[in-house]
Amino acid sequence: MENPNVLRFTGFADIYDQYRPKPPEIIADLLLQLAGTERADHVVDLGCGTGLSTLIWINRTNSFTGIEPSADMRAIASQRPEWAFSAIRPQFLGKEAHQTGLTDQSIDIVTASQSFHWMDPVPTLPEIARILRPGGVFAAYDCDWPPVTDPIADDAFASCHRHADELLARSGISRAKAWPKDQHLDQIKKSGHFRYTRDLACLHTDSGNGDRLVGLIRSQGSIATLLKHGFTEAEIGLEQLRESVQQRLGERTIRWFWCYRIRVGIR
Repeated sequence: MENPNVLRFTGFADIYDQYRPKPPEIIADLLLQLAGTERADHVVDLGCGTGLSTLIWINRTNSFTGIEPSADMRAIASQRPEWAFSAIRPQFLGKEAHQTGLTDQSIDIVTASQSFHWMDPVPTLPEIARILRPGGVFAAYDCDWPPVTDPIADDAFASCHRHADELLARSGISRAKAWPKDQHLDQIKKSGHFRYTRDLACLHTDSGNGDRLVGLIRSQGSIATLLKHGFTEAEIGLEQLRESVQQRLGERTIRWFWCYRIRVGIR
C-alpha cells in the first residue's frame, strides 16, 4: 500500500510549484561553509517536491540528486528550465528518504526542505548518516507559515489553515502522519550520528498579492486533500479568506517576509 504521506502530496503539483517560495540561496552558502568546501561534489535533496528547493544548488555542486516519491511532483522537478544552462544535469529518483539506494559516504550535503516532518526520523536519520561522507552536512529547514505580509491578511490565512486542519482531522479521510518541526534538532541530536548540531534561522523576502496568498494556502496538503475529497471552498473557508484578503490588499503586490528555521547536523 502506498505511503499515506506520499498520497497527501499527489494531485496538486502545479499549484504547489506556482505559489510556494524558492528557498534563499544563503542556505546553500551556509551549508557549503559548514561542509568545508566552496563547491559540493554531490548534494541530495530529500522530498524535493517540484524542485523549487533544488534551484539554490545550481552552480554550487558537481552532481545533484533529488529524492521525491510523488510522481507528479517529480515530473515537474525533472523538467525545470532553470537547470537548462547548468553544467550538470540533476537526477530525480522516485524513492523515499529512508531508502535512497545511494552509495555509502558519497554525499557532501543532504537537505530536507519543508519535508523532514513528513519522514519517520527513526529510519531516515541513519540513512542520511550512511550516505554522508565524514564531515558531511544534513540540514532540515522550514519556513514559518504564513509569511509576514499584512497583519489582517496573515490572521485570515492562519485561521483558514487551522480550520482546514481541524476539518481534515474530523473527516478521518487522511492517514498521513507528521512529526513536530520543533523536535527536528532533538531528533538529529538523539540519533547519535552527528558530532555537531545547531539551530539557525534566516530571513528571506519575495513578494505577492492577494491571489498569491490564496494560492499559497491551496498548496497546503490539508487544503488539497479536502478539495480532492469533495469539500467545497466555502466549507474549507477559502471563500472567506479570499474575501478578507481582497478587502485588505486588493490588487496590491507587497513584500513578503519569510523566516526560515534551519536545523543542522554534521556527520
